[in-house]
Amino acid sequence: MKKRVVVIEDQTAIREMIAEILQIDGEYEVVGSTGEGQTGYDLCLELKPDLVILDVMLPGLNGVEVLRRFSRQLDSTRVLIFSGHQNPLLVKELLQSGAHGFVEKSAPLSELRKGIEIVGSGGSYFGPNVAQLLREALVNPSLGERQGVELLTTREREILQLIAESYSTKEIAQKLSISVKTAENHRTNLMKKLGLHDVASLVRFSVKHGLIDATRLD
Repeated sequence: MKKRVVVIEDQTAIREMIAEILQIDGEYEVVGSTGEGQTGYDLCLELKPDLVILDVMLPGLNGVEVLRRFSRQLDSTRVLIFSGHQNPLLVKELLQSGAHGFVEKSAPLSELRKGIEIVGSGGSYFGPNVAQLLREALVNPSLGERQGVELLTTREREILQLIAESYSTKEIAQKLSISVKTAENHRTNLMKKLGLHDVASLVRFSVKHGLIDATRLD
């Protein structure tokens, strides 16, 4: 039987490229794909794939949060990160959240194929540059400290990302199916925990900690 794959990547061309690579390989079948984090999480829980190829910077729910949530429930699913964003903090966080491999988008396609083969077969694979970043994080623990993110609840991290993506409190409440008052309370609490007092500071914090992509900001 072919191994079942879910691709979570916000760029359509890259999703299609990954699907073609997997089709040529012949050992894999893409059973689901999406460009949005929450939908990706839902797909993983529904389809229970053998392998997930996951981007980090996703709208609505970033890749770290997606991984953290479904990896607790799908312990047999292998996860390969394929992202253009990497730093010691982010790499360490992804590894701690359950990633089995990380390939940079700037790497040759041969490296992506290698990562898919190794991670899909039960191993771990980190590209040369990513492996170096991971070594830096392990040698210098302060590089891998989340510096405040660990103080936030899952809901607070989700709301932090939405605030940084320019959603209003009312829009956040509608998107998460909670009351405006509850959204306001979460916003107040997370700002107090982080010691930040305005949206601009929250945006800078979110970019620094890999919650959103700075290139998407106006």
